[in-house]
Amino acid sequence: MAASKTSARNTGARREAIIALLEEQGDVSVESLANAFDTSEVTIRKDLSQLEQEGILIRRYGGAALLPRGQMQDSTSCPLKRRLAEAAKSRIKDHARIVIDSGSTTSTLIPQLKNIMGLVVMTNSLEVANHLRELPNRPSLLMTGGTWDERSLSFQGVTAEQTLRVYDFDQLFIGADGIDLERGTTTFNELLSLSQVMAQVSREVVVMVESDKIGRRMPNLELDFDAIDVVITDDRLDVASRQAIIEHNVELVVVECPAGSRS
Repeated sequence: MAASKTSARNTGARREAIIALLEEQGDVSVESLANAFDTSEVTIRKDLSQLEQEGILIRRYGGAALLPRGQMQDSTSCPLKRRLAEAAKSRIKDHARIVIDSGSTTSTLIPQLKNIMGLVVMTNSLEVANHLRELPNRPSLLMTGGTWDERSLSFQGVTAEQTLRVYDFDQLFIGADGIDLERGTTTFNELLSLSQVMAQVSREVVVMVESDKIGRRMPNLELDFDAIDVVITDDRLDVASRQAIIEHNVELVVVECPAGSRS
């Protein structure tokens, strides 16, 4: 038991030191951290994964970068995102062909895929791709390619759209900046067309969204309700909003909001 407590203290101290390095340097590599703390790269990747779940950093190929303070997620939202991911995972069958869009909510789906056999996953996100590579049961990975967009940390553009149109998929898992209860998913981002193509080439479109984003009316319509099959959200959503979604012939899946995540 004493050894376990010591290990836990060492883990906490190491992660605090990683945060301090990120605040000083802005980004770090797995190799440099492993050397600095005289530990394995596997251990460092676990540290980075945990810190990413806490909304402190974002994983990038070979390392991680500190999220700007304004973008850091409240750690209380992380258990909720995992609940959404668990509900999404329950819809995926062995040997499915799926698309996972970039985003903090959709990326929480990746650990849930570890026991699903024969998956083929297309994504425009390096973060999603890197997480997929860490799974013990790696899916076949397809990347859209295209033009790198620094704001969304994903590939966008005509090349990405053309790549998607070559394939067909069983499901798309996508997040949302907001849901207008009259129109569909909305965003301030003007890069909309790739999401729309993702929906067009997928037989089922699943939107994963926390309830506090439902009712947000942003200027740009991303996916109208005709393109959406399922909305997965949490039980903080009021009755009127639930009914409004259902009236668009959209399946509504409601998960229990974990204790500590309720406003």
